[in-house]
Amino acid sequence: MWQSILDLGYGFGLALEPHNLFWCFVGVLAGNLIGVLPGTGALTAISMLLPLTFAMHPVPAILMLAGIFYGSQYGGAIGAILLNLPSHPPHAVTCLDGYPMTRAGKGGTALGLTMIASFFAASFGIIVMIFASPLLVEMAFKFGPAELFSIMLLGLIAGSTMSRGSPLKGIAMTVMGLLLGCVGTDVQTGQQRFTFDLPELADGVELVSIAMGVFGIADFLKHVNRMKHVGNLQPVKFRDMRPSLAEMRQAFWPMVRGTLVGTIFGAMPGTGPTITTFIAYAVEQKISKTPHKFGTGMIAGVAAPEAASHSKTQVDFIPTMSLGIPGDAVMALLLGALLIHGIQPGPRLLSEHPDIFWGLIASFWVGNVLLMVLNVPMIGVWVKLLQVPYRFLFPAAVFFIAIGAYTVNNEIFAVYEVLVFGLLGWLFMALDFPIAPILLGYVLGPMVEENFRRAMLLSRGHFGIFVERPISATILGIIALLLAAQLFFSLRARLRPRQAAAGTLSFQE
Repeated sequence: MWQSILDLGYGFGLALEPHNLFWCFVGVLAGNLIGVLPGTGALTAISMLLPLTFAMHPVPAILMLAGIFYGSQYGGAIGAILLNLPSHPPHAVTCLDGYPMTRAGKGGTALGLTMIASFFAASFGIIVMIFASPLLVEMAFKFGPAELFSIMLLGLIAGSTMSRGSPLKGIAMTVMGLLLGCVGTDVQTGQQRFTFDLPELADGVELVSIAMGVFGIADFLKHVNRMKHVGNLQPVKFRDMRPSLAEMRQAFWPMVRGTLVGTIFGAMPGTGPTITTFIAYAVEQKISKTPHKFGTGMIAGVAAPEAASHSKTQVDFIPTMSLGIPGDAVMALLLGALLIHGIQPGPRLLSEHPDIFWGLIASFWVGNVLLMVLNVPMIGVWVKLLQVPYRFLFPAAVFFIAIGAYTVNNEIFAVYEVLVFGLLGWLFMALDFPIAPILLGYVLGPMVEENFRRAMLLSRGHFGIFVERPISATILGIIALLLAAQLFFSLRARLRPRQAAAGTLSFQE
């Protein structure tokens, strides 16, 4: 425990260095700015700004990207509460009671409660990370190639089968990501795979191109016909953002319960933030004495999901950093950013790169304080920004995406890649395929392949190594249970309509 506190002090020393603090502020500001805009979010923000980090030291680069992540989390709540326009799916549930509060003249109170809930939940999530770190050190020496292969396979299966919609579609998109990860030169044999004699693909498909295409361009194409937003926007002043003591009492326990929900789901690989916020909202509605009032401006309906969202944001870093398993697409993108900087996420990250780990944890607190200080005086700016017509927003965003893709290697080929993946992403979204598993498969695929090969070399080609080692065997058992559960629920969902139809027919007879 004391060692963790000393390590946290070391992290604060790094986070408060002027250049690291500056980049943390840039990340929070950019995330907040882009997160406010409807139709955008953390994925779009990180995809657009990822090329800026290539020439930076890994510590400020990761601090800036993390700042973008949780900055966009709060930014998305502003549009959801003030205009009933969630920037990204996790804030859809905030609209249910946040916007009615705005229409009742309580929009400032909703924003103030969101700010308090986010800071409380983020602080709790950071504390969980601090005291979980000694366990990560102990686990580091028990994970070999077989265990790493199994845990990454669990991440792939969980991320694909737990995505929105059909599990088969999720698995198909994960396989597509795995295929994209195979493009390029094989590290062990030196043979080029799936390059189609294009020299630009010898080093593989660029992570930035995939992210900008399937999350940036595709999302813009989906909303390209949206014109100027129409909403009953009430003016919000600073004094309106201070909730009363009675309102704080109403928000306290929902905030605590939402934080616990976000913490539990944050530690589970493959669960997205949208699931977390809806579960937190459902819990509050279930235990409320007046469930029929939810959707009319209940404080609990704002405080609980926002707390769940922010606690999950922080705790999500535990499986990402310690096991190399991203909890969602944003974490997969951050995982890719670590790999670009030559840092291998996994159980040994804490011992091999303590500056990254502890600097990141300390920056969470610093960044959340910056977030609170930033949003109080700039709430009027965010409100004005919400009224930017899409006909101006889209061309500007596409221009910056093209510039960002080009600057990766100073090649126009990267811009073509963005265009191709943008069109593919738009097509998949139109066909209701989840696109997040593509990034999951792309990031984890090469690591799965590498650890599988290493395990085979150590066992001289004997597959039994994966079930002979207890940790690996346990994880494979969890994978089998997960697949069996998905198969059971899919079959039950198909049988229910048939049983209902059969019951109706017998009743008519």
